[in-house]
Amino acid sequence: MAEIKQIEQQVIGALRELGATKDSSTKTIGDIVKKSNRPFGLVSNTLMTLVLGEKVKRVPKKDGPAGYYLLEKK
Repeated sequence: MAEIKQIEQQVIGALRELGATKDSSTKTIGDIVKKSNRPFGLVSNTLMTLVLGEKVKRVPKKDGPAGYYLLEKK
């Protein structure tokens, strides 16, 4: 299994703390940047990595920025 990098752990932790654990409670990248206190570009790249790794789900929105939530394995 691939090792999770520190920045990935920080972004996952921020999503957890924000309560973004289901599709009805998504958070924007701005929310995640504020909570993690990390640069926008770094958080953006990390979210894309987590989406591709199926750890985070991206939900496009018609009237605003996309939302993200954590996919927890049961």
